Amino acid sequence: MFLKPISFAKAKFKNNKKTILAIIMFRILKNIFSKSDNSQMENLIKEGALLVDVRTPAEFAEGNVKGSINIPLDQVANKIDRFKGKKYIIVFCRSGNRSAQAKTILEQKGFNNITNGGTWQDVNNLINKG
Repeated sequence: MFLKPISFAKAKFKNNKKTILAIIMFRILKNIFSKSDNSQMENLIKEGALLVDVRTPAEFAEGNVKGSINIPLDQVANKIDRFKGKKYIIVFCRSGNRSAQAKTILEQKGFNNITNGGTWQDVNNLINKG
């Protein structure tokens, strides 16, 4: 019985494909079965929450939420002063991943008024609703 040798690189690539597929499937199922209640975020926006887009400047320039500011994720920790004194802060990005990271960074710096708004399109739709 002969086993066909497989290189480490190919084995690693196959595992990455499975991992990526699993992540995609999880996100699809999550979106299908989880109900989104945006009423809390709508209230925060109405109360004047600071809207922070943590995408890159190039992404921000391609489209953004009216009234939002752009503080890219890699600059959040260095621009803490921009967040101080704000009653509510909503962070968002392209997919919700970077905004989750920004929320964690800000919470580690002592902020407890941070909401992950998810995608910039979700926040934009809430603002333009009605």
